[in-house]
Amino acid sequence: MSLKETIKQIHDKTITIEIFGLGYVGFPLAVRLASSGLNVIGIDTNPERIERLENNKLMDSEIHLEENYTKCREGENLRLQLTPFTSINSKIGIICVPTPIPTKEINSDTFVKSAVESFLTCAKIGDMVVLESSIEVGTTERIKEIIEKKGFKVGKDFGLCFCPERIDPANKEWGIENIPRIIYCSDESSFDIAKQIYQNVNKGNLLKVNSPKIAEIVKSFENAFRLVNISLVNELAILCDKLGVNVKEIIDAAATKPFGFLPHYPGAGAGGHCIPKDPRFLLESAKKLESQFDTIEYALKINEFMPKYIANSIEKIMDKAQIEKTVLVCGLSYKANVEDMRDSPSFKIIQELNAKGFTVYGFDPFFNSDLTEKYLIENHISKLNFQILSDLEDNSIKQINCLCIVQHHNETKNRINEINEKSLIPYIYDCQSKLLKNIQSKSKLEFLGN
Repeated sequence: MSLKETIKQIHDKTITIEIFGLGYVGFPLAVRLASSGLNVIGIDTNPERIERLENNKLMDSEIHLEENYTKCREGENLRLQLTPFTSINSKIGIICVPTPIPTKEINSDTFVKSAVESFLTCAKIGDMVVLESSIEVGTTERIKEIIEKKGFKVGKDFGLCFCPERIDPANKEWGIENIPRIIYCSDESSFDIAKQIYQNVNKGNLLKVNSPKIAEIVKSFENAFRLVNISLVNELAILCDKLGVNVKEIIDAAATKPFGFLPHYPGAGAGGHCIPKDPRFLLESAKKLESQFDTIEYALKINEFMPKYIANSIEKIMDKAQIEKTVLVCGLSYKANVEDMRDSPSFKIIQELNAKGFTVYGFDPFFNSDLTEKYLIENHISKLNFQILSDLEDNSIKQINCLCIVQHHNETKNRINEINEKSLIPYIYDCQSKLLKNIQSKSKLEFLGN
């Protein structure tokens, strides 16, 4: 079957699409495509994830998809399965698996290659692979080689595209439906197929680029841009601490300029799966070419330093107050209102506080003690010494002398304000400077950059 015939199958809703990876990227895509009437097989290697989805247990950030997901499952437009698997009439494989920071044990493209090879076990002429995972420069070309070793000719009888995801979890304004997409395709027919697919889920623009390296660099550069600016404002916050001025007032004043300035605000450092990782792909590419990317390298150093700086600041506060060093780290996810702890700066702060002899507690409305322990084991940081609190009630926090707010979840906002207003904890350190001062509160409020 030719690539042009594949386009007809999309129009007729007779095509089957396989999506590899049912996380923050793959799952919403699977639901949206299935909701449009296409046949979708969602594939994940994590049996717990499949089991939860089979039982309609969605993450909080996925609740808005619940109604469509239920309809898709009932209508059998969306099926779920673990790998290894046997494909049945699948024409399109969309790769949404994670890409780790490369180490001696694992390459950044290990999971991507594995997913592609799984799809190729039953691939036929006229099929196509679409890469959505954030990848190192040159990965698309290496995937092309894997496909052609199977006897296909990419661009003639087999399609290959790279369309990097641009998801921002918990962002209610911009999502999969309206964020413009960057795409590279091996040929015009593949672009037409990709266009037909993404038009079912995305009303934003689909910008075609002529080189896979351009598309790969764009994604890494976008996150490098954010990393550099986050690191820049965090360095400014450190300076403001030493000068005794308020960094937020400076940023708000600068933001009145109608051009040339994009406000960023300080925090404990960028976490998650993309911002600390994707810029490293550019850095590694530069090193392989015996070039430099000093801006990214330094930004990464600042980002890694912030948890230590925050821990040092809290230590100074507690030493000055001469009270028992008990700290509650509030917000364990990498950003507000998401149930994702990957590379969260909170755990780095806890590690630094452990080293200073603090008694540390942790709380996050998205994570109980079992889920947190599972994450720590899976990420080889189980040696951290802290106790998970189940709530922020008065009895639970009575032994706490300092509240360190890393993430301001909507679910905890009212309670944190109450803790401040009622002076339930002597000291509060707000890493994001969002908590409003209350003149009637006896709690001493400290901000990063104030």
